[in-house]
Amino acid sequence: MTRNTTLMAMGALAAATVLNMMATGAAMAQQVRNCGPRELVVNRLADRYGETRQSMGLGANNAVLEVFASDESGTWTVTVTSPEGMTCLIASGQAFEELVEALPAKGNDA
Repeated sequence: MTRNTTLMAMGALAAATVLNMMATGAAMAQQVRNCGPRELVVNRLADRYGETRQSMGLGANNAVLEVFASDESGTWTVTVTSPEGMTCLIASGQAFEELVEALPAKGNDA
């Protein structure tokens, strides 16, 4: 499992909570401090932290989960974007590292 996949898995539970909030309407999501129009959020991640999109996936209700990170600073951010274009920050941190790990051999639970 890659580091990006692991980050996406960690953010899944938090994303479900935000998706539930988004289901109540865009007005509710706008009241949450860490949400905004996708273009604005992506631009701020790039300008302030040098983060670019590293991976993405499609979640429940057609929401898009994305991992942004900076190779220079090591910062990372997980976002979820509703089909209406409202993006919310789910998690963020430091020490981002891209990993590529092989799957264990079939029949090996480790």
